[in-house]
Amino acid sequence: MCPDLPDDRRSPRATDASSPYRPRDESPRARGGVPALRLVDELRAAQALGRLVGSAPAFVEAIRHLPTIARGDATVLVSGETGTGKELVARAIHYLGPRAAHPFVPVNCGALPDTLLEAELFGHERGAYTDARERRAGLVAQANLGTLFLDEVDSLTPRAQVALLRLLQDRTLRPLGGGREMQVDVRFVAASNASLAEMVQRGSFRADLFYRLAVLNVALPPLRERREDVLQLATHLLARSAPAGRAPLRFSPDACAALLSHSWPGNVRELENAVLRGVHMSLDDVVDAADLGLPGVGLIHVLGTHGEDAPHGVPSDNGSREPAYAHAAAQAQAQAQAQAQGDAGLHPTFQAMKQLTIDAFERDYLVRAMAEADGNVSHAARTSGKERREFGKLLKKHRVDPRDFVRHG
Repeated sequence: MCPDLPDDRRSPRATDASSPYRPRDESPRARGGVPALRLVDELRAAQALGRLVGSAPAFVEAIRHLPTIARGDATVLVSGETGTGKELVARAIHYLGPRAAHPFVPVNCGALPDTLLEAELFGHERGAYTDARERRAGLVAQANLGTLFLDEVDSLTPRAQVALLRLLQDRTLRPLGGGREMQVDVRFVAASNASLAEMVQRGSFRADLFYRLAVLNVALPPLRERREDVLQLATHLLARSAPAGRAPLRFSPDACAALLSHSWPGNVRELENAVLRGVHMSLDDVVDAADLGLPGVGLIHVLGTHGEDAPHGVPSDNGSREPAYAHAAAQAQAQAQAQAQGDAGLHPTFQAMKQLTIDAFERDYLVRAMAEADGNVSHAARTSGKERREFGKLLKKHRVDPRDFVRHG
């Protein structure tokens, strides 16, 4: 199962009910006679830990304290690269805690210009400025008794940082044009793509605001540091993205190998995009590597057909020499298909397919590394970031002979 991805379509502002910028009010209300407490339970099941899926040690360590964090009211700072699921964590904190029956209001701090900052956060009275024809509550007031999620808090301007600091200190606000202050009961969860501690050192972020935000910390690892979760995430996204009425989809062994070998700089959001492309581009019930549209997919075949630029070939079954990349890909695919079919023709288990694709990826990587190093094991090991002895064991395990990659002449 895979977590849903962070949603960048969050509202930067709140206006009247017809405005496309109106924030999502997710407080439960009685629906069709369903008790509100039952709706809270449904929201907890749908929005909390069930959407944070993964078994990689780095990911498990990052989220294991969320139930404890959710029970309190202290401000939380969630850090991590773009697309790692920071809003999912904020939602989990909200829906696991005592404020689950009240609104969760996400705010994109990067979309709050200084000219609109106070009006958007704190609201305004009628006539506060030229276009203020009626009184409007700000985002903070709309999140009262619930949670205000401050996404991209690192993008706040100096003026905005001062306004937020005062709010965090006093838990009071004064609407624009208003004559009195209002007390608010809101839990604040902030998220940042950048290191706020480093920004404090550079002088671009207030130290006092940083310490107010970072009472509790959750640091999410990038997807490249939890590769064990890639296939599980992709499989769930594939099931969730399939159009209604279409036969269940699955990844081919080549697609699994491509998913495992990609570096995912855009993290889970990039993975979701790749899966969506696969769903739309696949012509049957199997999503192949080419359907994913990942950069570098197909490189094996391209390099294998460029004559003098191709790496030294390896013997084929008919005695001719075929390019090493193409040979590795074909052999890995044949092995994957044979094992996937099984002796009894049964569908392979998740664990079996996972190990299969890891083996295919390892062999393909070794072949590429040896081809680029012209068969020099020491050079290939250095460029791969591995000890020569460990690299040699992998070559032996996958029966990759360095002599097949030595250029002659």
